[in-house]
Amino acid sequence: MSEIPFGFGKPNDDENRGPGGQNNPLGFGGDIGDALHRFADLMSWQGGPVNWDLAKDVARQAAANGDRSVVDAERTAVADTLRLAELWLDPATSFSSATKSVRAWSRAEWIEATLPTWKTLVEPVATKVVDAFGSGMPGMPGMPGMPGMPGIPGIPGMPGFGGPDVDPGELPAEIQQMAGPLMSMMRQMGGVMFGGQVGQALGALAREVVSSTDVGLPLAGVGTAALLPAGIEEFGAGLELPPEEVRLFVALREAACHRLFAGVPWLRGRVFAAVEDYARGITVDMSHMQEAMGSIDPTNPEALQEALAGGLFEPQDTPAQRAALLRLETLLALIEGWIDDVVAQAAHDRLAGADALAETVRRRRAVGSPAEQTFGTLIGLELRPRRMREAAQLWQLLREQRGVEGRDAIWEHPDLLPTADDLTDPAAFVDRREIDVDLSGLEAPRSDSPSDSPDDPPSDPPSDPPSDPPADQS
Repeated sequence: MSEIPFGFGKPNDDENRGPGGQNNPLGFGGDIGDALHRFADLMSWQGGPVNWDLAKDVARQAAANGDRSVVDAERTAVADTLRLAELWLDPATSFSSATKSVRAWSRAEWIEATLPTWKTLVEPVATKVVDAFGSGMPGMPGMPGMPGMPGIPGIPGMPGFGGPDVDPGELPAEIQQMAGPLMSMMRQMGGVMFGGQVGQALGALAREVVSSTDVGLPLAGVGTAALLPAGIEEFGAGLELPPEEVRLFVALREAACHRLFAGVPWLRGRVFAAVEDYARGITVDMSHMQEAMGSIDPTNPEALQEALAGGLFEPQDTPAQRAALLRLETLLALIEGWIDDVVAQAAHDRLAGADALAETVRRRRAVGSPAEQTFGTLIGLELRPRRMREAAQLWQLLREQRGVEGRDAIWEHPDLLPTADDLTDPAAFVDRREIDVDLSGLEAPRSDSPSDSPDDPPSDPPSDPPSDPPADQS
């Protein structure tokens, strides 16, 4: 897990400084009137546990450095390349083409287009943490120099009723009446801080991604294939390969991921269910939260930043959470490993730099892939590269022994998928007769996944790229 929770920078990080050199994680700056107006806007948020307006603003600001608009020539190149990638994938997988629309995005456009999916992913975790921030305040000591009150920061002139064992129901009625709206305010504060954290994480991720599926999920909805020209340019830097080859390799991975999720309608819901299972088991270290908040001077942004960087919002893991994370880690490894095998076959003897590009992907994972960084900072998942290597080996063995159809048939039902234990011995899984299960005895998997939700961007009509693929890649 990242030492800095949920994407926040360190207190002395120059990137987080605002006007006058002061830390500016929540976008405050200028004179006191502007800051108070901004704070009032933030506290008026009523849209759930995460202030997504703030998250989007922070993410766009964090991604703005070096971002540029996509030009028409890049859009045409992306459309051509994705069309060619679909042709190469046809013999490499039994899943049909799923691309309905083609996009070339800037980093800011990636943030806008993927935000609905991030809401679905993050809010189960955020709900538990923000609720703990509000409901866990009883017994919290007052602010420095002020007498304490349970459930709220100390208020001058009010007697202290603090103490970790205080039952809010035993407090005087007038105190309970006062505490109610203040608890709501504290939850809004939690939403503001969580929104800032998510925004920083997504802004950092936007500077690294190369496509809409770079984290192993079709973030803009199944069928919307999108590449980021600026990200692809940085991905291929130093490889001494033609830009067209780098773009085509990324396009193969993008189109393959969309084929998998379209051909396995229960898959996306399975990933989200693992996140929700994790969220249900969240417990927050309230003693740490009380200690941190009790020592914060609310007029000192740097003190607040230091408390957040010290793990104020890092949830405590439990056996149930570890099990949910293991299921999610395994599922994401299987997705990535399957894409690796399909793309290796599609590019074999066709793309001269395929091996170098695949090695670049592996090195990227070893130092922290976008998937690992995102899930690590937002939900605590440590996606180990070893798991993805073993998953790729398993899919390769299946293909070699059973062919493309036999490999892809494993996705017909979730009960047929390899487990975490299977990844430690891929050959044993391939040799087992149990994978030749009669599907008639299994309950049909649910397909009502979040990909069908109204929050997802609507699919556009199929793009109509130029009919002739680039001659040097055919």
